[in-house]
Amino acid sequence: MKYFKILVIPLLFVVAISISCERDDICPDSTPTTPRLIIDLLDNNNTDNKKRVFDLVAIGVDNEFVLPDYNFSNTDNLVLPLKTDENTTQYILVKEATVNDAGTPDDTTDDFIDGNQDTITINYSRKEVYVSRACGYKTIFENVTLTIEPDADNWILTRQPLTDNQSVEDEAAAHFTMSH
Repeated sequence: MKYFKILVIPLLFVVAISISCERDDICPDSTPTTPRLIIDLLDNNNTDNKKRVFDLVAIGVDNEFVLPDYNFSNTDNLVLPLKTDENTTQYILVKEATVNDAGTPDDTTDDFIDGNQDTITINYSRKEVYVSRACGYKTIFENVTLTIEPDADNWILTRQPLTDNQSVEDEAAAHFTMSH
């Protein structure tokens, strides 16, 4: 009986631990994470038709990073990440962008982007939603508004949310349209 207790008690302990523990979870790529804002670009003369912007560069305001998907791209829609730690995100969208070498073709440190620049400001409120133990939380964006900052030469002429009280909860469809 003494040996039975010595063998059974540790065995029960191991079984109890293995039942309460789960395998290490890995968040699958198919799991929806924090969604990005989707904007369709429309023809201002016929807003039923999409219209491509050529040589588009998208630059984040306050970080000066060019978004990799919008580095001299030709596109009729935008898929833009929003800041999850602030209630505002701004982008400079440069149409027909070129690289200006500032007269020093051998020195790339002083190069800058030229073209027709418009700044858009996206305001929203944030809500964290639990996804799973492996994936953690994602942020959804509610009461999203988009403003085109006025300048002397706006190429973006209008913007329109696709629903009242626009929210960004997934990437299944466009959230806004902008015409040019």
